[in-house]
Amino acid sequence: MTWPLEYQRASHDFEQFIVAARDAAGLATTNMAWTMVQGVLLAFRRRLTISQAIEFANVLPPLLRALFLEDWRPNEEPVPFSSRDALTEEVRSLRSQHNFSPDNAIEAVAIALRGSVDGAALKQVLAKLPHDAAKFWSVRSGSE
Repeated sequence: MTWPLEYQRASHDFEQFIVAARDAAGLATTNMAWTMVQGVLLAFRRRLTISQAIEFANVLPPLLRALFLEDWRPNEEPVPFSSRDALTEEVRSLRSQHNFSPDNAIEAVAIALRGSVDGAALKQVLAKLPHDAAKFWSVRSGSE
């Protein structure tokens, strides 16, 4: 078997994802986008069971998948989804002294995510997760 293209292009594809998230959020640097992306992924992951998190991770490209799973403590119980404002505050709590996540942080990452994954596969996995999972990754019309 040949070396899969998704692994050959992993760094390039991840950089494109970070730039897309940065631009959608209106941030100045990819360093700012990094913390925002990590905060959004962690906020989402906290609301999934182990099997749900693995199913979601399987639709992500390699480096985004690694970031989603990094430093996970799978024995922690999932917490319920909450309002978008509360979720955004949770995103901002990651390295709060160096976190520049804007009000649209979750939506900005959702826009970048939708440009980086197979849309049908994402839709299929979100349909298997709690209803609020699809709502978490929703993007208002005109934002994409």
